[in-house]
Amino acid sequence: MRVFLAAAVIVALVQPAFAQSPQKSIPKYGETDKDKTPQERAAEREAERAYTNSLKNIPDKGPTDPWGAVRAPDAPKTPAKKTKTGATAQ
Repeated sequence: MRVFLAAAVIVALVQPAFAQSPQKSIPKYGETDKDKTPQERAAEREAERAYTNSLKNIPDKGPTDPWGAVRAPDAPKTPAKKTKTGATAQ
């Protein structure tokens, strides 16, 4: 019985070491990446275009007032400061 318990303990202690073994598909430090095929390059370009298009679809939020819930409702809101050119600073 002790032999089986000792074997189970050894297996339990050695098992994390197997998870750290190097894999063949992961390049090691200093190795150059494989050249990509034209199909892979086209797929990356299409994915980048889709990503930028999806960013354009996100609506812009208006100005927010993080202290709005804390401030008293009758308190005056401060106007935006004007710069030398006359435009409001944000």
